[in-house]
Amino acid sequence: MTTEPLTLLGLCAAAFVAGVVDAIAGGGGLLTLPALLLAGLPVPLALGTNKGQAVFGSATALLTFARADKIERTRLKWLFLPGFIGSLLGAAAVVLLAPALLRPVVLVLLIAVAAFLALRPPLQVPTQPTGGNPALRMVLLALGIGAYDGFFGPGTGTFLIIGLVALLGDDLTRGSAHAKVVNFASNLAAMLLFLQRGTIVWSIALPMALLQATGGLVGAKLAVRGGDGLVRKVVLLVVAALCARLGWDLLRG
Repeated sequence: MTTEPLTLLGLCAAAFVAGVVDAIAGGGGLLTLPALLLAGLPVPLALGTNKGQAVFGSATALLTFARADKIERTRLKWLFLPGFIGSLLGAAAVVLLAPALLRPVVLVLLIAVAAFLALRPPLQVPTQPTGGNPALRMVLLALGIGAYDGFFGPGTGTFLIIGLVALLGDDLTRGSAHAKVVNFASNLAAMLLFLQRGTIVWSIALPMALLQATGGLVGAKLAVRGGDGLVRKVVLLVVAALCARLGWDLLRG
């Protein structure tokens, strides 16, 4: 599949901004997936290509957190494998659905995720939860959100951070670091499945991956509070454009 140079440049710009957003609070997929759809990629190719580029960004972020000693290694087994398995299940559901059925599903999910990100209050650090089994909470969180990520994806990082803060008492830095374990696992699993199905356009995914990693480095230097405001504004603009496009396509049949 060939892509016009200006279109590819726009996709790379979206990937750069997505990298900044993901480094701050997650949700970068809300920029890259709409951009791929607006560029004219069919839904299966857009989802596959999005994972093809996202796996590099999540790997870079995970390595950065690990080198900074922000990853609790005892958690890896409770987060990585369930996230990988959940993503495989979610991605398998995607390839079983007809593209005609997938478009309205994508539209509904985008509206729901965008509304959540736009209306949610700022993340706060809770007290350490008591009772229950922390390992079980991690497994269920990684499995459930991994499945969501494999099926759709946008907002996964933010959902993970919120879950880790609320269920495990992480502060925001630790929550973001451990979210990248699940992010990388789910992106890797979905990418492998989409690769097998031939639904990744590498001529688009690789340039986007380079710019997303660069954006992540820039985003890490921004204040979390200022970055959250940027996420809300840009996400609403891009999702509004995508919803208008998808809604028009549905009206035309």
